[in-house]
Amino acid sequence: MAEPAVSVTPYWELTFDADGDPDAARRDRLLAGVARHHVRDLIVFAHGWNSDRSGATRLYDRFFAPIPQLAPAARIGYVGVVWPSMRFSDEPIPDFPRAVAAEMPRRPVLDKDTRHALLETFPGRATVIDQIARMLDQQPREEAELEEFGRLVRMLVDVVPPGPQALFAADTLCEGVPQDSPDLFSGSTAALCEEFARALARLEAPDGTPSDGAPDGAASFSLPNPWEGAHELLRQATYYAMKRRAGTVGERGLGRVIGQLAERAGGVRVHLVGHSFGARLVSFALRGLPKGVRTVKSVTLLQGAFSHYAFASRLPHDARAGGVLEGQQNRVDGPLVCCYSRHDSALSTMYPLASRMAGDARGIAALDVGRMLGDKWGAMGHDGVQAVPGTRSFTLADALSAKLPTSGCVNIDAAAVVKRGGPPAGAHSDIAHRELARVVLAAGRIH
Repeated sequence: MAEPAVSVTPYWELTFDADGDPDAARRDRLLAGVARHHVRDLIVFAHGWNSDRSGATRLYDRFFAPIPQLAPAARIGYVGVVWPSMRFSDEPIPDFPRAVAAEMPRRPVLDKDTRHALLETFPGRATVIDQIARMLDQQPREEAELEEFGRLVRMLVDVVPPGPQALFAADTLCEGVPQDSPDLFSGSTAALCEEFARALARLEAPDGTPSDGAPDGAASFSLPNPWEGAHELLRQATYYAMKRRAGTVGERGLGRVIGQLAERAGGVRVHLVGHSFGARLVSFALRGLPKGVRTVKSVTLLQGAFSHYAFASRLPHDARAGGVLEGQQNRVDGPLVCCYSRHDSALSTMYPLASRMAGDARGIAALDVGRMLGDKWGAMGHDGVQAVPGTRSFTLADALSAKLPTSGCVNIDAAAVVKRGGPPAGAHSDIAHRELARVVLAAGRIH
């Protein structure tokens, strides 16, 4: 039976905690229900950064809605993955209600919805969140206070958390060794906040000129408020935790459930869809599949918030290093499709801002946006899968009129529809489009 918030049927939810452990009752309903409903094609969607279950189910409802019309003869089932991630409230989703828009304070004050999301996402950290909120509200002028803010942020997200999550933070491996702890958690907080503040000013200026009016790189007597950067530091630190969780939930959670599904309903064809960090989640699910399982028939990544080199065997800038998901596209009995858009400023600009998290030693504010786009820290949702031989590329129009490859990596430039949204995230969440639902059906050869 469909969950109340989603109009398609049959629909099931899979709920996971931060360590990838499933809600057993929901998992068992799915395993039993797929066979009972004679489902042939099961579309499994994982959200990205998100504040609550209701937000996730609204996204699933909107994305799934056109599919019954597009494939009326197919026996399709639908799954919504719910996992503990969060979205800052200053990142609106196109066409979704934003009840607090009129009363939302300007950064760097922590608005009540974001504060609530932090409390839900990081349980047991209420005192730390209160201290962070108070400092963002008061904005003390001493550099030592910024350093204290950094200490609180590190405490909030647990640089090295207990349990398995610490193993899932890397997107690339150097000679088999994951990336070290990000510089974000060890460098000068004041310096990082200043760099984030400068880059935000550049992003929000209509012509790319810093908001103080000084030309790029020129000296200025009116520097951006470093507490604007402190707010961004908090955002990026929570995203580091979400990235870590996405890998954990994918490999230890969703991958195992798909293996169980293959045992219980061997004929079902699974199609994985992920948005943002959810794209990372479903990609890591491939690594968690039991040996020999070929149940996954397609993967569609929508604005994937992880490295465009994640599937590469060798990185162009470092022959010793490769992607943490090297070769995992071969676990798909079909194509791995990556939809990307240049209008996604969360990934084209904000993702490189967080390059320090991967140990990048270069200063961020000194880089112009154009140079950031093509460097080694690029995101999959900005320019697609990179450095994987044989990857095919299409425009969205061509992808919808041609037959997609039946295996390997496929890049689709979706900028024609993924284009709405303002700073800081841009079009990152503009994914509820009939055309993208058609991509999922085409990738999965669902008729």
